Amino acid sequence: MASRAGPRAAGTDGSDYQHRERVASHYQMSVSLKSEIRKLNIVHLLIWVLMAAQVTVSQLNLVSHKVVASPYHIIPTVFSFLALPRNNISYLVISMISAGLFCVAPLIYGSMEMFPVAQQLYRHGKAYRFIFGFSAVSVMYLVIVIAVQVHGWQIYYSKKLLDQWFTTTQEKKKK
Repeated sequence: MASRAGPRAAGTDGSDYQHRERVASHYQMSVSLKSEIRKLNIVHLLIWVLMAAQVTVSQLNLVSHKVVASPYHIIPTVFSFLALPRNNISYLVISMISAGLFCVAPLIYGSMEMFPVAQQLYRHGKAYRFIFGFSAVSVMYLVIVIAVQVHGWQIYYSKKLLDQWFTTTQEKKKK
């Protein structure tokens, strides 16, 4: 028995740790991936709050409705939050698919729609709208790059977690 202040148990030199049980690696990986996904879910919620603020501003007719994105990317975050506590594979799959449909696809569409303005900025050096002293197109492309990275990491970590859960399920079925 280990004690903090007393002498070491008789007959041991400290090398008897190899017989002790260890947590299986796929469980350790599952916990670390869940932690990463939770952090990304919080970032998703922050992005959603920004989108909700943008929609609110457009509803007050301060900004045109054409420049406002739809805040549907809350759906993958909700399913991801629901999947993590009980290792629910189906919710995680729905989260991954909806992240591609409601998060990444609109970003790709938006970047393609902004391309003519970016091309005009590149060819002629003319910018008509500015955000914080920078051309609006440059700022928006920077936001798109950051958002694609966040959504891509979410999908990547979800896929790795799904693989870990499938490994666990397969091992249980073999026994």
